[in-house]
Amino acid sequence: MNFLRGVMGAQSAGPQPSGAETIQKLCDRVASSTLLDDRRDAVRALKSLSKKYRLEVGIQAMPHLIHVLQTDRSDSEIIGYALDTLYNIISNDLEEEEQDDSEEENSQKQVEDLGSQFTEIFIKQHENVTLLLTYLEEFDFQVRWPGVKLLTALLKQQGPQVQQIILVSPMGVSRLMDLLADSREVIRNDGVLLLQQLTRSNAAIQKIVAFENAFERLLDIITEEGNSDGGIVVEDCLLLLQNLLKNNNSNQNFFKEGSYIQRMKPWFEVSDDNAGWSAQKVTNLHLMLQLVRVLVSPTNPPGATSSCQKAMFHCGLLQQLCTILMATGVPADILTETINTVSEVIRGCQINQDYFASVNAPSNPPRPAIVVLLMSMVNERQPFVLRCAVLYCFQCFLYKNQKGQGEIVSTLLPSTIDATGNSVSAGQLLCGGLFSTDSLSNWCAAVALAHALQENATLKEQLLRVQLATSIGNPPVSLLQQCTNILSQGDKIDRRGSKVQTRVGLLMLLCTWLSNCPIAVTHFLHNSANIPFLTGQIAENLGEEEQLVQGLCALLLGISIYYNDNSLENYKKEKLKQLIEKRIGKENFIEKLGFISKHEFYSRAAQKPQPSFSSPDHMMFDHEFTKLVKELEGVITKAVYKSSEEDKKEEEVKKSLEQHDNIVTHYKNVIRVQDQELEELKKQVESLKMQNEQFQTTITQQVSQIQQHKDQYNLLKVQLGATARKENQHHTSHSDVAQMNGVQPEDISKLRDEIEEWKHKLELLQEQLKEKDSLIETLKLPSVAGDTTEQSSQTNKPSGGREADNELYKEMETLRSKIQSQSSDINKLQTENQELLQKLSLTPVPVSGDGGTVVVSKTADLDGKLSTLLQETKELKNELASLSEEKASLKSQLDSSNSTVAILQNEKTKLQQELAESKKEQDDLLVLLADQDQKIIALKNKLKHLGEPVEDEDDTESGDQGEDDEEEDGEEEED
Repeated sequence: MNFLRGVMGAQSAGPQPSGAETIQKLCDRVASSTLLDDRRDAVRALKSLSKKYRLEVGIQAMPHLIHVLQTDRSDSEIIGYALDTLYNIISNDLEEEEQDDSEEENSQKQVEDLGSQFTEIFIKQHENVTLLLTYLEEFDFQVRWPGVKLLTALLKQQGPQVQQIILVSPMGVSRLMDLLADSREVIRNDGVLLLQQLTRSNAAIQKIVAFENAFERLLDIITEEGNSDGGIVVEDCLLLLQNLLKNNNSNQNFFKEGSYIQRMKPWFEVSDDNAGWSAQKVTNLHLMLQLVRVLVSPTNPPGATSSCQKAMFHCGLLQQLCTILMATGVPADILTETINTVSEVIRGCQINQDYFASVNAPSNPPRPAIVVLLMSMVNERQPFVLRCAVLYCFQCFLYKNQKGQGEIVSTLLPSTIDATGNSVSAGQLLCGGLFSTDSLSNWCAAVALAHALQENATLKEQLLRVQLATSIGNPPVSLLQQCTNILSQGDKIDRRGSKVQTRVGLLMLLCTWLSNCPIAVTHFLHNSANIPFLTGQIAENLGEEEQLVQGLCALLLGISIYYNDNSLENYKKEKLKQLIEKRIGKENFIEKLGFISKHEFYSRAAQKPQPSFSSPDHMMFDHEFTKLVKELEGVITKAVYKSSEEDKKEEEVKKSLEQHDNIVTHYKNVIRVQDQELEELKKQVESLKMQNEQFQTTITQQVSQIQQHKDQYNLLKVQLGATARKENQHHTSHSDVAQMNGVQPEDISKLRDEIEEWKHKLELLQEQLKEKDSLIETLKLPSVAGDTTEQSSQTNKPSGGREADNELYKEMETLRSKIQSQSSDINKLQTENQELLQKLSLTPVPVSGDGGTVVVSKTADLDGKLSTLLQETKELKNELASLSEEKASLKSQLDSSNSTVAILQNEKTKLQQELAESKKEQDDLLVLLADQDQKIIALKNKLKHLGEPVEDEDDTESGDQGEDDEEEDGEEEED
């Protein structure tokens, strides 16, 4: 400030220098001063002069200001002054505010050029933009806010160039996204404006911004600001969302998958008291509706549009829009935009169309929303844009909606008309508009009725049944006849608006009605006045306004020729073509037909489905009708130039094609039946596979149980062996104690008696031993025979059974060894008895009482040993019997499992044979189909050679696809 005071003081003391001189001194001071305070004061002075002397400051000070940004980064104050000065130089907003309304346009252009030139100088060095991006990371308000404003001004002046620099800068876009998270609202709001300029017409930056969580942050800001009741910040956020989503399929898909459509529902929650709609609220709601339309625009890919439409229905957004649609007190422009939005949300989506058909207006009695909207469309007192919006809504409701088309046409048929007249139907409103004296109502009703017949031959035939009562006492006439009567008397009826508009609407309705419907053509030709009227209109030389009517009359006459089934003798194809050649001329007819596609209104209507016209007089063509004209113009031209012989050949080819089509249909039905049979066989195979798996699991469980039994048996065997060893040890100890060197003499007689008894017992034991040996031999022979049979059937028997038999054989061997050991013990006892006898006979033994007791005890011990041996022998026999029973049960289980597996294998073999036979039958049928296809292709080629258009049928493609599917299924079954 001292420096500035010195400069100003010098100016007052002497002759005052010019602004350029002052700016030059300040620039010198910035460049040469070593003190930071002096440079800061000089930059502050340049900032104050930059508004008035924009050109001078920009030319002289810009390099110095850029140098300050590069060198004085540590001082936030001087950086803030430098950024503000650069903003004043580059931005045109300040100049626009100061300009008066009386200034000329060339001065404004000069100001814009000045800002653009300074911007070009600044961004010439890409490092300057990168440096500016680094300052946006500073949290200091004095630095960050001027930096945001300066970058926004640069984008306004040279948007594409600055966008490219930011795009290649590392983390350039990410730095800017941090502005949305700033707690200071000024910086956050200006950051939204900056991102608006940054994302304009740049898909790459739009994707980066979207994936930097921009949707989440912007929707949070809108919610914080109060949704539609918010201020201009909400408007800026909505504009930024439009930039990110419009014509960007990737971002639209990301928006839908992120469940952000659900967050749009609260925007449209309008209270019952709709009074006091502020201008900002109207603007916000208008932008919100446009954002919904961006997601479901007809220009988007069909798949993306359909998924967004379904999401809007499931989250309740469509229901909320319909609530606004039926609410009272809604401003006209919001109501119009809501109708357009609902139209595109339901267009081509069956579930949404069905819901819209169920919506009722809050009236007494309740009326369907469609009826209420049609009442507005045919009411000439309603605004023009509102009537166009209602027509668009009706068209979208009927688009690809045969169910809705049938409901509309059914309200015109005699069987469904309400005789009491208490309620007004959609059909009655359309007829009323079609025959009113307002030309705009005529056109809208005709186009709406044409959409109810679009691509639906059944409804075209049903509409021929509609009868109208023209006046009391006169017989009723058909709707088709009444349309042609009004068309022929168009000039005589006094109407409000353009008479050409009414005739164009009726001709579009008749062309749509008669196209691809020979029955309707026959009804049209049955009225003898129609053809003379058309030829008269086409042959006359009328003004430019009437040329459009002449072209449509030529189109209608061409449709009557092309779709004529020659059922009327006086109006066969050949006679109509002769009539054209005599009264009009073929060249003149084709020229008049070409008037339609060459018209300016035709080109406008062909651009987009929504009817948007600057004035009612421009409302001539419908978008769907332009598609019909494009489709029929060429075929009608060929039909007019065809000879009678070519027509006959064409008819023959068509008949043969129909016959072949019938044959193909028959074989397709046969194939369909076989496909069903194949599916049933597949199901049977699957069930058998499941049964097989169940059997396998059962066998596995049984094998595991057998293994458990084996383990238990081994454990018991070990325990028995241990007890046997203990008993043997006990018996040997007792025998050792019982041995004696002599007995008493008095007990010799008693001992002799006992010995005789022991001999007798020994004989008995020997007999028992022989019986045991014979029993062992008998057990041994079946086991050996079983082993031989097992070896012969080893390939058919599971491995688990062989292991079980081996275990049983081993156990039997152990039992034999035990019996042999016991027989050896008995032999020992026999030898002991023999020794005792020898001692008794050779040695005189004294008799005493103690010796008697010893002999008695020894005899008791021998009796105990014999009893234990007999008991053990019985137990061993019982064990052998139980083991043989277990072996027999295991064999029976294994045999039953093997028989089950064999049965399953036989069933599988039978199924494979049946599949092979069915495949062979299908191959024969496919050969027949291939022959028929060759014939059809030859006939189609003949038709093409004759000049007839031949359309490929989807049925033949589906047949080929079915054949491929059958072959694949056959291969899978063989595998």
